[in-house]
Parts: sequence; structure tokens; C-alpha cells
Amino acid sequence: MQFIDLKKQYQVLKADMDAAIAHAVEGAHYIGGPEVKELATRLAEYCGAKYCLTCANGTDALTLAMRCLGVTKGDAVFVPTFTFFASAETVALEGATCIFVDVDERTFNMDPQKLEQAIDAVKREGKLNLKCIIAVDLFGQVANFPKNREIADKYGMKVVEDGAQGFGGSIDGKKACSFGDISTTSFFPAKPLGCYGDGGAVFTDNEEYFKLMSSLAVHGKGDYKYDNVRIGYNSRLDTVQAAVLSVKLTAFEKYELADRNKVAARYTAALSDIFKTPVVPQGYESSWAQYTLITDSESERDRLQATLKEKGIPTMVYYPIPMHLQTAFKGCKADYCDLSVAEKLCWTVLSIPMHPYLDQASQDAVIAALRECASDN
Repeated sequence: MQFIDLKKQYQVLKADMDAAIAHAVEGAHYIGGPEVKELATRLAEYCGAKYCLTCANGTDALTLAMRCLGVTKGDAVFVPTFTFFASAETVALEGATCIFVDVDERTFNMDPQKLEQAIDAVKREGKLNLKCIIAVDLFGQVANFPKNREIADKYGMKVVEDGAQGFGGSIDGKKACSFGDISTTSFFPAKPLGCYGDGGAVFTDNEEYFKLMSSLAVHGKGDYKYDNVRIGYNSRLDTVQAAVLSVKLTAFEKYELADRNKVAARYTAALSDIFKTPVVPQGYESSWAQYTLITDSESERDRLQATLKEKGIPTMVYYPIPMHLQTAFKGCKADYCDLSVAEKLCWTVLSIPMHPYLDQASQDAVIAALRECASDN
């Protein structure tokens, strides 16, 4: 059994995928081919954003957002402590200060109440400029953007949506990657929409932001690529990856997102009486980048993971160390708000197989094994 079965996905999409890749290769426009522009247009339409710029990876997407917003030394950027490293790494690389915020145990996303507590604490301290909030759509669940936006507006801050895991999720029909002043995503292969390598994108409704990020992504170019008006990066999605993503986006729209939700619904129905299962608030739809259970303790999680491994069922721990306890952030001030929920989650979360090609027999095997393990405890 595969945790995420990319081989099965390729087998299903093989005819269309091979044709799309061959067409891109035969066209010989390996960088900036027509497939890249076509994909950006489709992505913007799907997410409901005015502009989409593809780039080399999800970390670069966040970097472009930070540069575009002028994040720099002396700025405070508020980031959930329970997330992947890149969400905070890109802030630190600009010399700004990461202010780590606790999360809601039910949704795994940044807790708006804790966010406002942290903002108030930083404001009272008076040492940093309140710059922006990076709200992460963790495990496919869109963050609480109605509340995050309300808080950001109250304090005159910008909102960046880190939608690396959230592509396809929504709130009241409004899609992920459309909630931030700038929104970002990743096309790492294991993501809900992934390519066959690295890739990413930024989304915005602000034309000036789009123009600036378009320049930054190609060495700070001006009107053409040999007129460089600023220091930028080399961050482009190649044409073959755009062709791959075009095929996958069609499948994602037609059935993959729906099938992810069907798997999640079966898991929740079968497991919610013995585990804390993910909560999707009313009006929200998750794209289920992961399906993550909460166990009673670290020892119970470790026992469960070992037993499932013996039965041939893969699992993962996302994430074993909160951001504020990472070695790279050693010595950072982490008392602007209580961070105990994230710390507890790092000791107790366990993600189980989740992908749109997980057949019913495999789902049943996962469910039966989990129930057996729980009854043996």
C-alpha cells in the first residue's frame, strides 16, 4: 500500500500525460513555452484570482510574496508554529522576525484568538513593525480567512495565504489561493495538485504586485529580460512541468478532489469514535492533502505507527517538532502567545494513507487495522 500512490495516478492518466509531455518536448520551448501561460490562466480561473504567476517551487512562491510586500529587518510576520519549515524560513531569509502563533486543535490551522494575542503583545512591546500574517492551509484545510482578514485590517497588516497544501479547498465556494493579498501554492509531487518535480505559483488580484513578482521571478527584469531594474531570482516553472500539471488539473477538477473527500468521509465515519479525527467547519471544503488523526499520547502514537508498519500500512508524522523549537530558530522569543496546542499535536498526530486512487479494499484495511490497534490498547 502506498501512502500517496503517484504510480497509480500515472497509470490512470498515462495516455493523456504521455501525449502532453511529448507535445511539450516536440515543441522545443522548454522554458516559457505556451503550456506555461495556458496553465497560469487555468489556475487563476480555477482559484478565482485575477493573476497567477507560476514559479520554480512553493518556497520561491513565498519568497516572491515576501519581497513583493517589502518584508525586511524590523518587521514582525506572524506564522503558525505547526507547519512546514518554509512558511517561516522565507520570513527569516528577508531578515524579518517570525512571531510564532498556536493553532486550533480541531482544524490544525492558526488560532485567530492566539493570533490577536500575539499581535497585541508585539504591539505593546513596540520593537517591531506589524507587517503581515502568513496563514497556512494545513493538510488541505483552508485557514480561517474571514477572521484572519478582520484581524489584519484592524492592525493595518497584509495577509499572505500559504496554500501549499490547500489547493482545491474552499470556504463557501471561494477557492483556496484567493484569500490573501498574495496567495501561494506548491506543486511538489505529493501535494493535492503536484507535478513531476518541483513547481509553485503565486496568485493576487493586485496588478502592481503581479508585475513586481513577474520581474522578481526572472532576474529583476524590466521591459525585457536584458533590462534588469532590480535584483531578482531565477524562478520559472518549466514547460514540461506545466504540461504535466495541465493534465493533472483536469483530473483534479473532474474527480480527484471529490474522491479525496469520499475517502476522508469514510475514514471519519469509521474512526471518529476511537480517535480525534479532523474537523471541517461548516461551509468549508478540504482538499485533504493529509488525513491526520490525534492519538492520546506520544507513546500511543508510536505504538500505533509501529503496529501499522508491521501490517504493511504506511503512516507519517506531520510534524514532529513545532517551528519555535526548531534548531534554526533556537533563541527566538516564543512567548507572545501560548504554544502548547502545537506542542501537544507534534507528540500525538499521525497521518494515514490519503489519495484519490485509494480503493475501497485498501481503505477497509486501514480502518480495520486502526480499529484493531485501538481495541488492543
